[in-house]
Amino acid sequence: MSFYSFLRSLLFLLDPEIAHRITINYLKMVRSKKPKSYNVLRSNVFGLNFPNPVGIAAGFDKNAEVAENLINLGFGFSEVGTVTPNPQPGNPKPRIFRLKDDEAIINRLGFNSDGFDQVKTRLGKINDSIVGVNIGANKDSKDFSEDYIRGIKFFSTLASYITINISSPNTPGLRKLEVLENLDVLLDKINNLHKEDLLIKIPILLKISPDLEYDNLKYLCDKVLSSEIDGLIISNTTVARNSITSKLAQEGGLSGRPLFKSSTLQLRKVYKYTNGEIPLVGVGGIDSAEKAYEKIKNGASLVQLYTGLVYNGPKLIKNINKDLSILIEKDGYNNISEAIGVEVN
Repeated sequence: MSFYSFLRSLLFLLDPEIAHRITINYLKMVRSKKPKSYNVLRSNVFGLNFPNPVGIAAGFDKNAEVAENLINLGFGFSEVGTVTPNPQPGNPKPRIFRLKDDEAIINRLGFNSDGFDQVKTRLGKINDSIVGVNIGANKDSKDFSEDYIRGIKFFSTLASYITINISSPNTPGLRKLEVLENLDVLLDKINNLHKEDLLIKIPILLKISPDLEYDNLKYLCDKVLSSEIDGLIISNTTVARNSITSKLAQEGGLSGRPLFKSSTLQLRKVYKYTNGEIPLVGVGGIDSAEKAYEKIKNGASLVQLYTGLVYNGPKLIKNINKDLSILIEKDGYNNISEAIGVEVN
């Protein structure tokens, strides 16, 4: 048994949120040296120079407590959040559930957040690392889209990029922003923001659901291509349950290994619908270099993971980067960017 397997067995005896808090506190104390880098993994996306394409997805470091510590584990970038304008506690506990047999997690956290001000203070202490901010809307907000505009303005001088999270299944009504008229309103506000404020040059990404079906997905892709959105993250958690073996039936968003197939298919569709004209970030079920590479070959310029880290431990990041560099060179590519979308017809 590896050390992490032993540690995981202890952590899994605890409530998931308590185990997560212990992990965050541990990372605050640890000062790891940055691991080996690989030239073949370096790329420029959204005008940012990424040392490698593997990032930590939003949800792990919700309040920007350990963003740089995570990058020192080997991540090429870190995404904090989801952060809401005002602090809020999120949904009632328990709200995180492990599906061990599936190597999956169901969460219905509901954007528990310390709020914009606290996160901004912590971000101000970060040096040169690439750290994005994933922003959301307060549950009691009267206008979700205005919360996003406020977030873009608030973090535009501190974050490396901003992700607009309109796809969490745990805030009632939020996913309606992905659909037709509501999407138009949001994107129009973002377009107008760029016209009105010439100082806002930060890359803006949209995080979408794996559950969006053809008409709405195609419409979203068409609208994004004519907007000021700089990239798409595919995907958030799913409300589907047809891919799991566990009998643990809980409401919330499913992440981890069972999400890999559907999220990769959604990624592939989006790459086709956008003709490869906009950078994509592939998320969902990544727990190996092979799966990260499959995301890239299906259209991802970058990838993110979270649940895979819970089940496999911190060495997963170094292993993915090492093995990914081998896979790329084995296929005859000089750089990871050459492999983007090669399996999409």
